[in-house]
Formats: sequence, C-alpha cells, structure tokens
Amino acid sequence: MPHTPTLLASTMLSAVLVATPLFAQSDSGTSPAEEVEGTAPADGTEARPAGQPVETQPPNASNQKPAFKGQTRAPQPSEMPKAASEVVADGLPQSWAMEVLPDGRLLVTAKEGAMHVVSQDGKVGGALSGVPDVDDRGQGGLLDVALAPDFGTSNRIFFSFSEPREGGNGTSVASATLALDDKGGGALEDVEIIFRQMPTYDGDKHFGSRLVFGSDGELFVTVGERSDKETRHQAQDLGSGLGKVFRIDHNGKPLSDNPFVGKDGAVPEIWSYGHRNLQSAALDGTGRLWTVEHGPKGGDELNRPEAGLNYGWPEATYGIEYSGEPVGAGTTAKEGTEQPVYYWDPVIGPSGMALYRGDEFPEWRDAFLVGGLVSTGLVVLHIENDRVAYEERVPLNARVRDVRVDANGAVYVLTEDPDAGTSNILRLTRAK
Repeated sequence: MPHTPTLLASTMLSAVLVATPLFAQSDSGTSPAEEVEGTAPADGTEARPAGQPVETQPPNASNQKPAFKGQTRAPQPSEMPKAASEVVADGLPQSWAMEVLPDGRLLVTAKEGAMHVVSQDGKVGGALSGVPDVDDRGQGGLLDVALAPDFGTSNRIFFSFSEPREGGNGTSVASATLALDDKGGGALEDVEIIFRQMPTYDGDKHFGSRLVFGSDGELFVTVGERSDKETRHQAQDLGSGLGKVFRIDHNGKPLSDNPFVGKDGAVPEIWSYGHRNLQSAALDGTGRLWTVEHGPKGGDELNRPEAGLNYGWPEATYGIEYSGEPVGAGTTAKEGTEQPVYYWDPVIGPSGMALYRGDEFPEWRDAFLVGGLVSTGLVVLHIENDRVAYEERVPLNARVRDVRVDANGAVYVLTEDPDAGTSNILRLTRAK
C-alpha cells in the first residue's frame, strides 16, 4: 500500500500534550490503567540544542535528587540524525508486540488475543488459529512474542499473555510451532504453556511482559507486580512471582545456576526482584540484559538486572503516588537495593526496546531504542561505561508500544490508539 514518507518534526504536539491528560497505560475501555496526571514529558519537538537535556519540564517529585551525576536528564549528543517515517501497515487491531521474521515479514500480537502476519508490502493476514484464550481486560491480553534461537530449523516461537485462571489471571508463557500458509495466514501448532507467574490474582494491571533470549539460549521473562497496594509488596517476596525477572529454559524450568535455586521458600526461576512493571527489555552488545520499567508518577527507570539483586520497588523508588503522596516512606535509596542506572521524571511510559546495530543510522549504533507511550515517540539511549551518556528523542506523535530493527538496519515501530482500538506499523529510515 503506497504511503507518503513524513519527516519527523512537529510544532503543535507539545502544546497538545500539555493540555491533554497523559497515560502510561491508556484509560480507554480497551486498555485502562495508570493515568499520568503530572507534567507532560518532552517529546523531541522542543528543538533543544545539542549538549543540553531534552527534558526541561519540572519533575513530579520536586524534592528528589539523583544519586549520582547523569542518573537523569542526560545531555543530547552532538549528532542527532533526522528520520523519515513511512506507514507500512495501518488499521491493525490494537497490538502489543512484533517480531521480524527471517523473510522480512512481521509477526504481530494483538491485545485481543490474535496473531497476524504482515507482509513486506503491508498486507495484514488473517488471524492465526491456535492462540490460547487471553484475559484482555485492562492492561491484559496477548503480550510479547519472540522467535526461538533455532527458529530457522524449528519454527518455534514463544509468547506471553495474561491467562484467565480460576480466581483471576496471571502472566503465562507458551511455546508453539508457527505454521504459515501461502495466503498470509496459518496456525500455531503444538501449543504448550511452559511457565506461569504465580500467584494468580484477580486484577487487570501490571502483567509486564517482555521475552528476551540470552546469549546462551536461556529465556528471560519480565513481569509486573499487579499494581494494587495489596500485591505490590510481593515484589520484595522471593516466594512470590510478582514483580520479577525470571530466567528459564525452553521448557520453562529454572536454570541450575539461577541465584535462588535451593533457597528455602524461594521461586527458583527468579533472576532479579523488586520490580514494578517491566515492558521493555533487550540485550546489549555483550549479551547482558537491560530493562526499562514503568515507575509511579515520575520514576520510570533503566536497569541492568543482575543475578539475585533487589531493584527496590516499592521500598525504594523515584517518583510519587498518583495521588501525590509519597510511595511508602518516600525513600529513593535503601541498603540492600540497587539504584537505577537512569530514571525519568516526568515519565516516558516505556514499552518495547531494541539495541541498534544497523547502518541506516550510524549515530545510533549500539544505542538502545525505547518506545514511549507517554513521550509519544522513541527514546534513544547512548550507553558508555554502563551509564547513559546521552539521551535523544524522536517524535512520532503516537503511543509507541514496540520497536524492532531488521537485518538492514531499518527501524520498525508499532504504535497504538487505544480509543480507536487500532495500531499502525511505521518504518523509520534516514531522511533524504
């Protein structure tokens, strides 16, 4: 389908954002949740000079200070490429994640509980059969999808979803064989649920979830702590699966060298804990896992989760409650917990993350591209010595749910419009 490329620039978006309520997870009937009633974040249209932070708005938690220099509001780099945006596919059902298939097509998960294949010319195939039932209330639905490391020979995929269960729901992970036909459709075959986050809870928020295969073939699974005050403390409980990063094998079993294997009462699949709601995750160039999680009102944070470490939530966090009250004791640091590598206040509303290794944008090489639901574009993080050296923002005027990079270095962005219940896929290339 022909579409006209658009240079990513705007003069009106920031004014619209200031006047309109912002949502990390939209409050529409299809995806309600965390209303961000505080300050609107920068979106990249503000024309701030290189060397200065793109974010200039006051923080929601005005009394909180970073623990070290560069932990927030890093400067923009000296070279920031212009990108052009082209719509690859439009009118998809509201979608959550996508994967680039080896032949260049895209496999997309729809929140309502469907998978679709999008051809290189933007044609959306019919829903694949065999997808298990999902609970798509609130933030729930069919979530992330990842190709098995041996997908070229096995055709196996892994996906996460909010599974309806007796007494409520929870994030589960399944594997399946992707069997596509020559008409743009197909089926999931040999579907097997390999892992369930426990305990089950009757709620509609903070399911996570991202799936990332490690350099040794292990599968990292990120989940949330289900949001409510009666569950959030379980992020600190090693006997609970809420608010954790898990590390499992392809059958859903814990790895023998996981940090809590053999510890009395601990869930052996846990890799790290003290997380709120992780919806962005990717490996860096050396194979280490990085994540970005939704904070409260202010306090989205970038972490590099390490084995057995505690990342603080809800006992130590940046940001405040949506009510304006402190989170717990209001502390940003506590002995035994890790400081985030970086945090945002105002929040960006992170969702989706990819390491850029392509040639289309050489200025971004080895940077992380993070989707912004609230900042309505891409957040580009340049990492040096495990710190954010520079941050830039690419305005897209749309809620970004996922981001992927193809073999040629082109960037694909999945956007969502919860009010309309639709999604589009954009391709970013270097502006001519």
